[in-house]
Amino acid sequence: VQLQASGGGLVQVPTGGSLSLSCTASGNIPSVNVMGWYRQAPGKQRELVAAISPDGTTTGAESLKGRFTITRHSANATVHLQMDSLTPEDTAVYYCNLATVRGLDLKEYWGQGTQVTVSS
Repeated sequence: VQLQASGGGLVQVPTGGSLSLSCTASGNIPSVNVMGWYRQAPGKQRELVAAISPDGTTTGAESLKGRFTITRHSANATVHLQMDSLTPEDTAVYYCNLATVRGLDLKEYWGQGTQVTVSS
């Protein structure tokens, strides 16, 4: 499974602005999977931003709900993250993730990461 992310990168978003990230999975995609986004700010641990199951059930950081919205198009294995009212604290590398279960083992795949920078 390969995950290709788009959005972010060299673009700097002003405080209060919005940005959308997308991630498309390709390859031998398991039929049952959860796709989502994590982020890692400098000096901090990687944290879950939001995730979505094939039936549209979502989960994510409580502190981000209301500003960040995750959606999914299962037909083409794409997940979108809409980020609104951004603040400098949202600056981080954002990673796309696909998780599935094989037997009793959790299997995770990661995208290459995309930089999101919010200027003050």
